[in-house]
Amino acid sequence: MSNEPIRLLIAASGTGGHLFPAIALAEQLPDYQIDWLGVPNRLERQLVPAQYPLHTIAVEGFQQRFGLGTMAILLRLSSSIRQVRQMLKEKNFQGVFTTGGYIASPAIIAARSLGLPVILHESNALPGKVTRWLSPWCTTVALGFPPAEHYLPRARTLVVGTPVRSQFRAPQKLELPIPENVPLIVVAGGSQGAVAINQLVRQCAPAWFDAGAWIVHLTGENDPDAQSLQHPQYFSLPFYDNMAGLFQRASLAISRAGAATITELAVTQTPAILIPYPFAAEDHQVFNAAIFADAGAGLVFRQAELTPQLLKGKVLHLLQSPQQLQQMAQCAADLAIADSAERLAALVRQLLSSC
Repeated sequence: MSNEPIRLLIAASGTGGHLFPAIALAEQLPDYQIDWLGVPNRLERQLVPAQYPLHTIAVEGFQQRFGLGTMAILLRLSSSIRQVRQMLKEKNFQGVFTTGGYIASPAIIAARSLGLPVILHESNALPGKVTRWLSPWCTTVALGFPPAEHYLPRARTLVVGTPVRSQFRAPQKLELPIPENVPLIVVAGGSQGAVAINQLVRQCAPAWFDAGAWIVHLTGENDPDAQSLQHPQYFSLPFYDNMAGLFQRASLAISRAGAATITELAVTQTPAILIPYPFAAEDHQVFNAAIFADAGAGLVFRQAELTPQLLKGKVLHLLQSPQQLQQMAQCAADLAIADSAERLAALVRQLLSSC
C-alpha cells in the first residue's frame, strides 16, 4: 500500500455559492492532497491560494444563442479539457470533485476520459444546466435538496445537504457593538450585494428603528448610496467576514435565496424574508426560496412585487410576534443537515479509495 496521500482536484469557481461548499468539504479532508481548479479574476483568487494550489483555465458558460461567439466558446472549452486532462495525468490525481457551473464541464469530461471518479455536488433545488447535461457522466451527484432528484433521472444521486463552513456550526462572537437584548435585522444581498434591496431597506429602516430594531446592512461594493443612511442603530458595511456570527445573532434576515445562503440560514436557525434574485439562471433562486417558505421558515417575495410599504409592514409584524419568529427558527433548524460536510467527505473517501 502506498503512503502517498490521495490527490483530489476540486473544480469550483465564481461565487460563494460554488466555493463555500467546496471549501467546507476540503476542511473535512485534511489528509488529502487537494489542488483547486478555477478561472482567472473570480472569487477563488481571494479565497483559495492561501490554503490550496490554484490552477486557472479560460472557460465560460453558454449564455447566448448559437453563433460565432458560441464557436469561440466551444474552442476554448476543448482547449480547457485538454489542459485539465494533462494536469490530471501529470499530477496523478485520483478523482475530481466539483460544485457545478461552467468550470465543471472541462473537469468532468477530462476526468471521465481518464476513467477517474467524479463527484458533483448540486446545491440548488433546480439543478443548473451543466449538472443536467453532465450528471450521467458523474460517478455520483450529491444533492443539497431532495426535489433536485426529479430533474436528474439518469444520474446516480444521493441527498447529503449542502456543506457549510465549520464556523457556522459553532457559536461565533459578533464583534459589533449591538446590545444583547435588541432585535437585529441582517440584510444580505449575496456576495455582490443587491442595490434594489438596499433601496427598499433604507426606505423602511426608520420605522424599524422606532420599533427598537438594529440593522446590519451588507450593501455590497456597487451601491453608490451605501452611506446615505446614518443612524446609531444602523451599520452599513460592504461585506462582513463573520457571516456565521451575524446569522446566529439575527432575529430576522432579509436576503437573496442562493442555495448556500438558504443552507446557512437553516443551520443557524435564522428566520428570513427571501427576495430571490430576479435574473438568476432559470429563476433557480425561486425554487430554493420555496423550500424554505414551504417549511415555514420564511416568507418569499418577488422583487418586482415588493414595495417599501409591504416590506416595512411584514417586518414590523414579525418584530412584534416573537413567538412566530421562534417557530420559524425551529422550522429552519428542521431543514438543516448539520453534518452535510461529513456526509459528503465520506462519499468522496468511499469512491476514491475504491480506485
